[in-house]
Amino acid sequence: MLFERVESEGLAHYSYIIGDRNEAVVIDPRRDCEVYPKMASKEGMRIFHVLETHRNEDYVIGSVELSTRTGAKIWHADGQLDYKYGQAVEDGMVWKVGRFKLEAIHTPGHTPGSMSYLLRDTGGDPWMVFTGDALFAGDLGRVDLLGMDRAEEMARHLYDSLFNGLLPLGDEVIVCPAHGAGSVCAASIADRKWTTLGIERKLNPKLQVKGEEEFVARMAVKLERPPYFREMERLNLEGAPLLCTIPDPVPMSPKEFAEAFEEDFVLDTRMELGFGAAHVPGALSIWLAGVPSFAGWFLPHDRKVLLVEETGDPDRAVRYLRRLGYDNLDGYLAGGMVAWHMGGKESRSVTTANVHDLCARLDQEEKEKAWVLDVRSTDELEKSGRITGVHHIHITQLPQRINEVPKDRPVYIFCGSGLRSMVAASILQREGWEDMTVILGGLAGWSSATCPVVR
Repeated sequence: MLFERVESEGLAHYSYIIGDRNEAVVIDPRRDCEVYPKMASKEGMRIFHVLETHRNEDYVIGSVELSTRTGAKIWHADGQLDYKYGQAVEDGMVWKVGRFKLEAIHTPGHTPGSMSYLLRDTGGDPWMVFTGDALFAGDLGRVDLLGMDRAEEMARHLYDSLFNGLLPLGDEVIVCPAHGAGSVCAASIADRKWTTLGIERKLNPKLQVKGEEEFVARMAVKLERPPYFREMERLNLEGAPLLCTIPDPVPMSPKEFAEAFEEDFVLDTRMELGFGAAHVPGALSIWLAGVPSFAGWFLPHDRKVLLVEETGDPDRAVRYLRRLGYDNLDGYLAGGMVAWHMGGKESRSVTTANVHDLCARLDQEEKEKAWVLDVRSTDELEKSGRITGVHHIHITQLPQRINEVPKDRPVYIFCGSGLRSMVAASILQREGWEDMTVILGGLAGWSSATCPVVR
């Protein structure tokens, strides 16, 4: 038998391949899908079916791409939507996978047509269930995607799906969700690599309720909705363009890059120290590992994108961006910032300081003049504490609340480590802010230096 979970780093997205004898099925594939045929071929198997658990919002699903490569038949959930590809799954449908059977269970709540897929063993007993965004380790799928006017309705659907559909399958059944910790599809997914229905029944806080009304009250809340979700919804209904039809970004000389960035959007994926020291004017800073989590908040889909990176090979950045539907990657700066400077081009910088500098300044005359911006999440503030007198704007909210940040006072930007602070600094600098300092080390450094924290 073949069973593998494929994790897409950054997005915390899980997809799965299941196979037996010569038959294989893939559930919720990613767009760069070459991994699945390789796994199947290695075991002498062929992928016959591609199953989707729901219309995804947070990444481009690879069903069309994988079907084109393998000839597999696509089955999509949310059959009430106007899909341009595949066939709709119906509750109770069964697929044979070698000696095993995979059964569709309608589990609405996260979306109206969400499907879970139950794998039964050779004796017909429930073995593992692929729950999509209905049930995660330590959390449940959000129910606000259709708007708060339908959140209560969707929460009631989810309650029924869980307590009358999934949990009765048995405590020993392995749960295979579509996401792990860090996903934007739920508020607080636990960092448990594997789980079961029994573990979730006991440890999942959202399942510790006395009845449906308490469950609805907990679940029917509004969560942040990244702006790129709308583009993902469109692509995942129409079917994203095949990757083989999309040009790769080309290496550009400093002269070519300078001419292009007058119209294009520049994304710099280097670490915060490199960006702070020197960067192309107007560039947005998102360190490479942070691209899957933050590009969708700040990077437009309707403009061509230029890349600045430090490895000389933009493949990883391109892969991350393609998963988010950024097919408009025009080129990258060949030779990086060294070539840029050797070409005589202008650069900008962002001042950096360590936590001792900030701590000292807040104790001195500059305390009244300094304006400290903390871009961490509310959850981080509650868990790790905050600095007295600091202004809090979560990094994802900064473009909408940017006018709350003064231009006539020195701004000190703070996060957990310094990485998101540089993202914030690049956003502010693009909009005309000048007097900014990124605090390196963030709260981790602040706490290590025994500076005061309020909890």
